[in-house]
Formats: sequence, C-alpha cells, structure tokens
Amino acid sequence: MCQTCLSWYARCVAPYFVHAGCSAGAFAQMRRRVIPRAQGVVVEVGFGSGLNLPYYDAARVERLVGVDPDGTMLGLAAPKSRAAPFAVECIRASGESLPLADGFADTVVVTYAFCTIPDPEAALSEIRRILKPTGRLIFIEHGQAEGPRCRRWQERLNRLWGSIAGGCHLNRDPLRLIGGAGFRLLEVQHGRFPLPFWQLGSHHAGIAAAG
Repeated sequence: MCQTCLSWYARCVAPYFVHAGCSAGAFAQMRRRVIPRAQGVVVEVGFGSGLNLPYYDAARVERLVGVDPDGTMLGLAAPKSRAAPFAVECIRASGESLPLADGFADTVVVTYAFCTIPDPEAALSEIRRILKPTGRLIFIEHGQAEGPRCRRWQERLNRLWGSIAGGCHLNRDPLRLIGGAGFRLLEVQHGRFPLPFWQLGSHHAGIAAAG
C-alpha cells in the first residue's frame, strides 16, 4: 500500500476503527472495575476518544488531564470532555514525552495504550516522573496470550493488525513492562475476551505503585 494511502487511513479511518472496537462490552466491564478508583489530579495517558470518562467517580477526581498524540481521537473526545462533571484538559502529546511537571499527578490512568505507544518503556519512565511519591498507576491492557497456539497466531498477525488498528501490538506483555519499569503491582485482575476478540490475548486490569 502506498505511503499516502497509509497516512490517509491512519488519519481518517484507524481512529474510528479503534474507537468502535474499544467501545465493546468486554472493554467496558474492565473499565468499571478500576477506573472509579482514580483520585485527585488524574492524568490519562492514551486518552483517545475519552471512553473512560463515564467511569470516573466525580467525587474523587479533582481534575483530569488527557494526553494523546492523535488529534482525531481528541476531537472525538471533545463533547464528552466538555460534559464531564469535573475539569478536563486535553493535551496533544506523546506518552514518551509528557509536558507535565515532576510529581504532578495523584493517579495516572493508562488503558489499552501500552500496546500502541511506540516506546512503552520510555512512557512508563515518564509516568513515574509525573506521579507523586504516593501516586498510583491504574492500567487496563491486553497482551501476549497464555496459550502457545494463540501466541503463535499473535506473532503471525501482529504486523497486519498493527497496520489496521492504529499501531496496536498483539504480542506485548504489559505486566512485564510495568514491573520492569520499577512499578510494584499492588493488584491485578484478569478477564477473558469474547471470541470476536480472541487475537487480543490476555486481559489485565490493575493498580501499581511507583517503587
């Protein structure tokens, strides 16, 4: 496929494809489990189209800063952001270079984004930097399947899937990435994807402390 076509797809199709897929019930169930536990000043890395907004507890959130590099996604999020019962600021930036001060956030939320961020290790380093010493990382991710047969198919499909799903990687191990970045996993919950999403592999939600 020509570079112009790929660029057009990335701008005009992929954001809507990802938004539709991540709106499915299997994703909403995991959001309900952990997103309401965010508190204080919250930074959401990989804010996307704002699908987490309905699940925040307005009584616990002081303000929310949503960070995403995709302008189309942030445009999709704009109506929900304006209607939120707390202050929402959207910033177009990458997870690897967060334009926020050290110790800025009480909570950082990342959902279905470590699969897509080009350099997740750098993003996790930035998340540690902006978290307060007592801060928490709340995450929901899919990744490397438990069974070897599914893992082999993830490897085969990874490049094609990434080209149609906004750069998503099927074969990353989010728990290993988070632990390897110096976070201490305080809680991990596991879920299962329905058959139409089998290629996404494992499904995890959890809370981690920086250190």
